[in-house]
Amino acid sequence: MTGPSPIRVLVVDDEPIALAAHADYVRRLDGFEVVAEAHGMGAALAVLNDPAVPSIQLILLDMNLTDGHGLDLLRRIHGLGLVPDVVAITAVRDVHVVRSAIALGITAYLIKPFTFAAFREKLENYRNYHVVLADRSQTSQDAIDRALSQLRPTGKLTLPKGMLPETLSAVADWLRTREYPASATEAAAQLAMSRVTARRYLDHLVETGSASKAPRHGSPGRPELEYSWSR
Repeated sequence: MTGPSPIRVLVVDDEPIALAAHADYVRRLDGFEVVAEAHGMGAALAVLNDPAVPSIQLILLDMNLTDGHGLDLLRRIHGLGLVPDVVAITAVRDVHVVRSAIALGITAYLIKPFTFAAFREKLENYRNYHVVLADRSQTSQDAIDRALSQLRPTGKLTLPKGMLPETLSAVADWLRTREYPASATEAAAQLAMSRVTARRYLDHLVETGSASKAPRHGSPGRPELEYSWSR
């Protein structure tokens, strides 16, 4: 007996690094399939209008696109009579944009920068929601309540004692934008914190799957660990 078909995903972001990273994150999760990647509104509409592309069930959408705004894309999608679910993945914190996105039917809103653990939680919540309502022509109040509860779980991502979410975001954002791997010493110098603190946050990113670490070879003395964002 085969399991449910993977959820077909379109990733939309005008930043090539972010686009590739988010698509890779999706591929690391069970139950999802990246059908296409689009670098802007025009490219996304081309995918959605292409009869050769399987119907998209979930869109991961950035709000700031070079050829339009995410809200405009949502309106265009509705105008086409399409009803994919949408998770906003964006740095936009403007309350008007958030309210408008909710009014246009997004199922979740994830603010950049974020860790892989936060990304995984949002998509796993969505997957649970999707499973509850999958393959139903009719449903019940209980099923609706259970589905909606999956999108807003009572649990919350917790950090180890002594770690601050603001500092974790700063370290994650810094590492994510680096072209080359970095050591805890380099992170400490750039972020104005102690080497021990920088290493603790970097190791946490590794433990949650957002980063990787490896010995830095070729330097004199004891090899130092270097960290890379998991793209």
